[in-house]
Amino acid sequence: MPTHYISESNIETIQGAYRIDYMLEDLRVTYKRDIKLRVDDIAIDAKEGDISSIPRWVAKILLGYNAIEIQESNISTYLSRALNRERIAKSHDLSGLEPDFYIRINDYLEGLEEREREKLIVSLNSFVASRLEKIVKLAASYPLSSELEAKLSAEENELYLLIHNSSSVFKEKVLRKFG
Repeated sequence: MPTHYISESNIETIQGAYRIDYMLEDLRVTYKRDIKLRVDDIAIDAKEGDISSIPRWVAKILLGYNAIEIQESNISTYLSRALNRERIAKSHDLSGLEPDFYIRINDYLEGLEEREREKLIVSLNSFVASRLEKIVKLAASYPLSSELEAKLSAEENELYLLIHNSSSVFKEKVLRKFG
């Protein structure tokens, strides 16, 4: 009986924890108009043109009111680099991803227009299929090393453990008299 299994709730729990962390990150913003607001421990008293750092969740709300401009590094460049690194990686090697990679990418996709989003999703499906194939091959053969763990997103780490544990149980069961 496997000691570890993946479920939709496992992935949702992992993503939820990383999403909270992501939403709490500070972003540099430029104010498009005067803002004065207080929410719990967050107080903003800014004039048009001021620059400050505020939590991402606050920035998203203010962005919805067209009150700020986010001075964030270009996420499309971040994504493009990740896709390129994976494309040129050897067939048995995974390129490195941040643990919250998919959280960041999904947030970015939410802000795109339908046509741009669809085009990018085609590339992302190929990216995910490539990584999935590599993860399956590696996990079926080797336990998760710290070097490999550092290259996986949080969701991929969960998947790796599932595949490794399941393949180990499978090997034990089918070769129980000879293994």
